[in-house]
Order: sequence, then C-alpha cells, then structure tokens
Amino acid sequence: MTATDTTVQPRERILRAAADLLAEGGREAVSTRSVSAAAGVQAQTIYRQFGDMQGLLDEVARRGLAAYLADKQANLASGDPVEQLRRGWDLHVAFGLANPALYRLLYTDPRPGEGSAAMNEAYDILLHLVTRVAEAGRLRMDVEAAAAMIQATGIGVTVTLIGAQQAGRLADHEGLSENTREAVLTALIADAEPPAAEDTRAARGARHAVALKALLDEADNDRPFTPAEQLLLTEWLTRLASGTASGSAG
Repeated sequence: MTATDTTVQPRERILRAAADLLAEGGREAVSTRSVSAAAGVQAQTIYRQFGDMQGLLDEVARRGLAAYLADKQANLASGDPVEQLRRGWDLHVAFGLANPALYRLLYTDPRPGEGSAAMNEAYDILLHLVTRVAEAGRLRMDVEAAAAMIQATGIGVTVTLIGAQQAGRLADHEGLSENTREAVLTALIADAEPPAAEDTRAARGARHAVALKALLDEADNDRPFTPAEQLLLTEWLTRLASGTASGSAG
C-alpha cells in the first residue's frame, strides 16, 4: 500500500510519507512540499493534523521508538541489573543502526532544550536500571551522573557506528560497542564482592552512600525526615559518594 492510497486516512498517509522520506533522505528530505506530494494531501492538511512540521516529526519519532521502548520495558522484567544495563546498551546501538535517520533526528538534531516524551521515557528506563545497581551497593557514583555517562557514551558509539555503516566500513569498528560498554560499566560498577585489596574503606563508604541515597529517593512520601533534614542528609550522602567529605580518604 502506498502513502497516496486514498483508502487510508490523511493522517496515516502523512505519517507514512514522512517516515519514508526520513528513512530515504534524512531530515532534510522531510519538507511540507515533499510530504504533501507523497501523501497526496494539501499542505494545510499537515498543519491541521500536526500543528507544524515539528509536530509531524515528533509523531514520526514517537512511532519509530514504540517497538524499541517495548523492548526496553521488557528488559526490566527480571534479572541482574548490570546484565540488564548491558542488554539495554545493545538494544540502543541496534536501534540506531537499524534506524539511522530516525536516530539522528532524535539524538543529534533535537530542538534546543527539549526532548521528546519517548526519549524521556527511554532515559527514565536507564535511570531505573542504574538506581537498581545503586540499591545493590555496587554503584561507584551518583545515579544521575552514572546514567548521564552511560547515555553520552552510548550515543557517541552509536553515531560513530552509523557513520561507519553508511560509509561501508562498519567492519573496521568491530568490537567498539562491546569494548566501550564494558569500559564504562567497569568504571561505574563494583564487583558484587570486590577483592579485599581493592575494596578500600573510602570506596565501601562511597558505594553505601550511593545506595542509601538511591533508596531514600525511591521512598518518596515514606521518608522519616523533615524537608530540611532530607536536604541536609542528601548533601552529606552526595559528599560521601563523591569522596569529598572531610576525612573520607583513608
């Protein structure tokens, strides 16, 4: 069925046309004129259905991410959170390689200061996994900082691989994703039972501070502290987690 099949509702024809144009020619190929021609509608129909072209692109992105987010949610079902982080990384890279134009639209050409609801959902899943690692006492730094590091490096690796794929040189980067993933996880996550020689008092204290902060953040309305006490405790735990508290070295 083509985008201009008149048995399909105009909104659906517009979405199919925009998705096809994006996949074939990237963001630059998706214009009011090209979408109108491919969908067999007038430009006013696009604006009536989606507000503007950015609204159309947002909906195309939401649809494109739907299956990916379903896989990410399924990854949360059970298992070791560190292994889930590995699978989540691999899902992210695989999605980018399978949908290069959509990936670039989402991660390298977003609107300034804004992220789509679907992207925010993907990041929330990552935060959830990192929080589980922290609650197990295995995270070496604050949850938000660790999640930001995983996201930034994952995006960088994926964009690099997309470029190599389009240049026909993907084989030149064999192992890049896996090696980078393991380097990042090694930097962020301690073994379940670190060797005694490597598990210093400061390192243990930092991990436990991260774990307690994550558990308190999850407690929401069950916190046994006043707002001022909670703020002070959070500051102390953050300092302990980063090793900046007085006398934390040693």
